Amino acid sequence: MTPISEIAHNITRIRDEISRVLLGQEELVETTLVAMLAGGHVLIEGAPGLGKTLLVRALSKALGCAYRRIQFTPDLMPSDVTGGNVLDQRTSAFVFHEGPIFTQLLLADEINRAPAKTQAALLEAMQERSVTVDGVTRPLPNPFFVIATQNPIESHGTYPLPEAQLDRFLAKLTVTYPTQLVEKQILRSHLEGTIGVAEESALPEVITASTLVAMQQGLLAVRTDDSILDYVTEIIGRTRRHRALAVGASPRAAVALVIAARARAAVAGRDFVTPDDVKGLAPAVLRHRIILQPDAELEGTTADDCVTDILREVAVPQSVVAAA
Repeated sequence: MTPISEIAHNITRIRDEISRVLLGQEELVETTLVAMLAGGHVLIEGAPGLGKTLLVRALSKALGCAYRRIQFTPDLMPSDVTGGNVLDQRTSAFVFHEGPIFTQLLLADEINRAPAKTQAALLEAMQERSVTVDGVTRPLPNPFFVIATQNPIESHGTYPLPEAQLDRFLAKLTVTYPTQLVEKQILRSHLEGTIGVAEESALPEVITASTLVAMQQGLLAVRTDDSILDYVTEIIGRTRRHRALAVGASPRAAVALVIAARARAAVAGRDFVTPDDVKGLAPAVLRHRIILQPDAELEGTTADDCVTDILREVAVPQSVVAAA
């Protein structure tokens, strides 16, 4: 079990290394690291060319984790993800060949381009950390993370993720365009050769996979007061009563928010959760778990708007604020 101070130090080192090759996406990197520390999966949505794939490759280097990528396409089959039994001609027996999901860090690129049958192949893996093929269940490596990407622009040839699958992602993050200043810095770095495939491959291994597992176990030392639990349950309850929402967040969302807040506290070097930890992660944890009313969607209301309304309305627990 890793001490909180060491967790914060390791995360800072990882963040600094990734920032060498991925410029202007500090919030994306920070929240992804929090989600991975919490043991959760991440869905990243953004237009092409904003660094989504680069982030995952850099993470695999810094975390010392085995990394594989699946490019989701309409003709991708479930066995292309999980693997399957293949007849061995020499022994006349079926031998299981592992699919790319048997890794520690999996990039599911453009996950919404595969049909529902193939998307569902990830469900068991994301929830149970295991894969069942022909009645045999095989455990996945530890740690195991899925970072999936999707393009919000194109709709032709895509298959929206069902609610059950979205609920397996601890956080949904949106990648925004860099500022003009950052974009100029990106151009300058490419021209000078300080950013590129060679520089990315040269990133050092900051920690090992076993160290990451110990860091996750270290989160047990982070205190979560009852007032924080009341705060979270009130936020989740309000999503079920909000006038613009047809479907509110589930108990799994409440669990995800508490676990993510605990990880955020550890990243900040604290052994206690504050309301700011909850508020800072609420949009990422809830935006893909709530469904808007049709009329609210037509009016241009977004899930983030609803979460912001709820956070504004729910009273912040003062005792924790004073303790912090």
